[in-house]
Amino acid sequence: MVDGLVMRYADKTAVDGLSLTVESGSITAVLGPNGAGKTTTLETCEGYRRPQGGSVRVLGLDPVRDRRELLPRIGVMLQGQGAWSGVKAEEMLRHVARLHANPLPVGELVERLSLHECGRTPYRRLSGGQQQRLGLAMALVGRPELVFVDEPTAGMDPAARRTTWELLRELRDSGVTVVLTTHYLEEAERLADRVHIIDKGRMVASGTTEELTRGSSATVRLVVDRELSDDAEAALRVAVGGWSSDHGIGLESIDFASRTLEDVFLEVTGRGLEEETHD
Repeated sequence: MVDGLVMRYADKTAVDGLSLTVESGSITAVLGPNGAGKTTTLETCEGYRRPQGGSVRVLGLDPVRDRRELLPRIGVMLQGQGAWSGVKAEEMLRHVARLHANPLPVGELVERLSLHECGRTPYRRLSGGQQQRLGLAMALVGRPELVFVDEPTAGMDPAARRTTWELLRELRDSGVTVVLTTHYLEEAERLADRVHIIDKGRMVASGTTEELTRGSSATVRLVVDRELSDDAEAALRVAVGGWSSDHGIGLESIDFASRTLEDVFLEVTGRGLEEETHD
């Protein structure tokens, strides 16, 4: 739980009184444009930074004061992964496994995340997607109750991305709590039970994907109790075309797609995930 968190760098406020809660046994996505404060928030939850204001509790513990007690219970997938440049991928995973009292079988993780294809390759020679898979395996090998995954599928091919999604869902279903950051809004939309969107260090939207994408003053929606057949959809297009003609409105297109998380993100932040903040 994050309650009123404040974090500053010199005269810049990175996190401005932020509060959020992560439900046990869920996948929670924390989203925001670059510079919005999400990385600082998660690093504070992971115990790498001490709160300058407010409080943070993870599994009921203070991430800084109770760090020795907390570390065996969490897994962290870092952006830089934390592997040595010359170490072979499987060697690194086995080393991390030996640091835990009851690790997962390394061979199962190697097989599940297709690391056998690069297990004897030095870390510096791994592709971006392979480094991500190794980083995820390192975060999971200790059987964490809570895992923080930062951009888990960046650089992965579609097959590896689907495998990772399946694995994260299985973790959630087994009771593990997953906190996810990603630049792929589709990934958050497919995986997350709850989404927190932060901007300029503040919460700007929070809820399930369904709650966040429901309704909009700029959207005209027709809600029906069953899927439209091709004939029904064609008739609707004709009817809407007649209405636009009667009112002198040029009809460029009709989109039957649902409102997406990307639509919401752009609405509440005014910019995309890749854009920098200018505070």
